[in-house]
Amino acid sequence: MSQALVRIAAGWLLGLMLAVAGAIVAINLVNNTLASPQQPVREYVAALQSGEGGKALGLLRATVPPSNAAMLDGTALQTAASRFSNVNIGEAEERPGGQVMVPMEYSIDGSRLRTEFALQKTGAEWIFFNTWAFVPSRLPTVDVTVVNSSEATVNGVDVNMPNGRNSFAVFYPGEYEATVNGEYFSAPATRATVTARDAPVAPLNLLTQATDNLKTDVTAKVREFLDGCAAQAVKEQKLQPDCPFYYASNNRVQDGTIKWSVTEYPNVAIEPFDGRWVVAPLDGKAKVEALQQNLFTGAWYPLDEEVDFSFTTRLDVAGDTIKVTPLLSF
Repeated sequence: MSQALVRIAAGWLLGLMLAVAGAIVAINLVNNTLASPQQPVREYVAALQSGEGGKALGLLRATVPPSNAAMLDGTALQTAASRFSNVNIGEAEERPGGQVMVPMEYSIDGSRLRTEFALQKTGAEWIFFNTWAFVPSRLPTVDVTVVNSSEATVNGVDVNMPNGRNSFAVFYPGEYEATVNGEYFSAPATRATVTARDAPVAPLNLLTQATDNLKTDVTAKVREFLDGCAAQAVKEQKLQPDCPFYYASNNRVQDGTIKWSVTEYPNVAIEPFDGRWVVAPLDGKAKVEALQQNLFTGAWYPLDEEVDFSFTTRLDVAGDTIKVTPLLSF
């Protein structure tokens, strides 16, 4: 064999060796990146952040427990994922049964947290490239309760709360915030962070309170009732009208001189009680003025008395409509 042919053969052999080495490097590179067990985790996190619940569920290979699914897609899901930052997906660690654990570290509200994902090798593509998938699991749930309300807002989505409670299936990791922001009732926001499929999650308990708007509107209706009652008492010229206030006298009162006015309106307090909202007993003062005659002396002199009164009401709230019904006993 001539030296020229030897040089050509050597060149071809070197080229082949370099090609094989390059192929091995490329295969290893792909297996450590696109075909690594970290890749399904990256795709899953991306699906959470884009609010693609169907894609996230398929990647996670998770079943959905009997629950409300409002948190599993769209705005609610994006909100849950938007609260974690500084995400770092670590190296896979071997686990028994041909599985690996891929750790993910991230921050929520300044706290550094960790979630571990279990994956398993499912085969290979084109002989050389590994394929990985999450080990099938079941989604966790977050329970929400609310005092005296059939609605709440969780991660920016309005949800129904039958009998004041509901259970929501959720993806992990994520943070879930519940609140009530109604015209007449509100509850401070409360949050729960879900870091794993089997991590215990404290329920979100919403302590609903009456808003200033409700107190203002109930106060206006109470005042309207009292003013109307006083005006009717004057019209009917009664010392003992069908009102929370009255005056008892043994003297003769001149018709046309009786005047009633409310001098101190009740302070309105609204509290939850036995699954409904009640107005605390209403206490106030009223003044009666008239011209009266002493039956023994016959002398006429002015009546000017302030009397205390107290009464209760029934409060009915339906959407943006309220009804205040005075409960009077005679």
